[in-house]
Amino acid sequence: MKKLIINGGKKLKGTVTISGAKNSAVALIPAAILADTPVILEGVPDIKDVHSLKEILEIMGVKVTFDNHTMTIDPTNMVSIPMPSGKINSLRASYYFMGALLGKFGEGVVGLPGGCYLGPRPIDLHIKGFESLGAEVTTEHGATYLKSPNGLEGTRIYMDMVSIGATINVMLAAVKAKGRTVIENAAREPEIIDVATLLNNMGAKIRGAGTNELRIDGVTELKGCRHSIIPDRIEAGTYLSMAAAHGDGVVVQNVIYEHLESFISKLEEMGVPMTVREDSIEVHPAKNLKPINVTTVPYPGFATDLQQPITPLLLKANGKSIVTDTIYEQRVNHIPELVRMGANASIEGKMIVLNGQDDLELVGADVTASDLRAGACLVTAGIMASGTTRISNVDNILRGYDNIIDKLTNLGADIHMEEGTDKEG
Repeated sequence: MKKLIINGGKKLKGTVTISGAKNSAVALIPAAILADTPVILEGVPDIKDVHSLKEILEIMGVKVTFDNHTMTIDPTNMVSIPMPSGKINSLRASYYFMGALLGKFGEGVVGLPGGCYLGPRPIDLHIKGFESLGAEVTTEHGATYLKSPNGLEGTRIYMDMVSIGATINVMLAAVKAKGRTVIENAAREPEIIDVATLLNNMGAKIRGAGTNELRIDGVTELKGCRHSIIPDRIEAGTYLSMAAAHGDGVVVQNVIYEHLESFISKLEEMGVPMTVREDSIEVHPAKNLKPINVTTVPYPGFATDLQQPITPLLLKANGKSIVTDTIYEQRVNHIPELVRMGANASIEGKMIVLNGQDDLELVGADVTASDLRAGACLVTAGIMASGTTRISNVDNILRGYDNIIDKLTNLGADIHMEEGTDKEG
């Protein structure tokens, strides 16, 4: 059982470069199989989810190379076979193969998706969208069976709630459907624009990405292309939070400010001193921070994926901060772990209440990363704390943060991986 070991108390200082967006990469890789010739993706983060997707593609006969953050995907000899449940169950984004296989072959068998448990995360909207396009969808023995015996036909689809996953998945299925598909109440996240950009470069006809209405005119073929992934706004927000919580001057580079506007406005409300440049943000040493209230909502509002990473910083504010997650109400597993480290924090109904103070002293402890962003929260807390913090369930962190140990070591943190024994596990 691997553990992250952090000897805390060391101030972060220097420059960190943000990697390509995890939430884009896990959709772009399945999207690439819709092409008839090789697709080259640049800026792919070197994370566990990406390696899992690579293995899934190789099982289906796709030739994949991944080196120095560049992935080449050649689907020329790809075959449609039932998706292996082992790898499928390791990541949530495996469901994008549903839309991609339906669009490419008109059929597919995909194991039910895994990933972090954050409460109920049904795929009803995805299935509703596929069925509206003319697909037949059944679930048997833990797998979803998709087929379209009469082909897919464009139609008007209204999303009952804003969903990034369902918007992308239906878009993947619709790009080769006959006629026009209109997705209403579509999600607007930058990652959706990124996927639409790739598909358009492949020859798709998608308009309206970034708005709440997508218009997709089906095409008969898609070709390979070269595409650069956008920077990871969640990774950027995580390092900005770390820098504000325990930094002595940190520059976070490869950042698109517009993607982080709601998050940065909250840092400004707290009084975090920053210098914003064209593609970087410098966080200056922060003191006497003000408490704030955070409510997560769909983009362009405050991202649910950033509520856990910002939590340790809120403990440094003088007074009571309240976090309300309207996307995943059960995204609270980081709070008991912070309490182990000395945080004055509690879960009250649907709210997280944090009583912070400028001279807060967290203490190192043995804690567990219950999910990806909870893990990021605990890394920040470990850096802030005195003594040693040991974080288990490290794979949850490595699923989504590229090269996190080296990046933090370069900023001056004392952090390393320790291989545990089976007995410990």
